[in-house]
Amino acid sequence: MADNLALHERLELHEILTFKNLCLTKATTMKGLVGCEQLKDILSDDVKAGKQHIKQLSNLLEKGDVSQ
Repeated sequence: MADNLALHERLELHEILTFKNLCLTKATTMKGLVGCEQLKDILSDDVKAGKQHIKQLSNLLEKGDVSQ
């Protein structure tokens, strides 16, 4: 599937990856600033999921990066 990615699809994946990186940075920063343990747990879960999403998106981009 990834070998058949069109240029616009790769650009959209890159845009999503950039957004997920920004979200991960914000969640990581906010986790250190909040005092509520419940909110820290939510942010920790978000950080964990964000890292997984970034890894998956990166893998898609690497597999879809065929020379044209």
